[in-house]
Amino acid sequence: MRAALLLPALALLLAGPAAAAAAPRTHVVVIDQMRFGPVPAGVRAGDTILWVNRDIFRHTATARNGSFSIDLAPKAQGRTVIAKAGKIPFYCKYHPGMTAVLGVAK
Repeated sequence: MRAALLLPALALLLAGPAAAAAAPRTHVVVIDQMRFGPVPAGVRAGDTILWVNRDIFRHTATARNGSFSIDLAPKAQGRTVIAKAGKIPFYCKYHPGMTAVLGVAK
């Protein structure tokens, strides 16, 4: 009887680290030649986006929902933490034709 109670408890202890929530990650979006590079897959709420401007022009990464706006001088980089899940369309304030959508899971 005791073994029947200990086995489930032991299983929970062993699965603990694997069952824990994933640690926040950093994803990179590169801006080059007047375009946002590929938007990373697997972004989750709490993750950080590192925006890297490799262009010779100033750019922004500005969320249409107002959740972030990063202003990047040429050859600069900046970070933002993504707070909420959902689809977040974003654009460059200086070049409105530069657009993309960030998909964020919970």
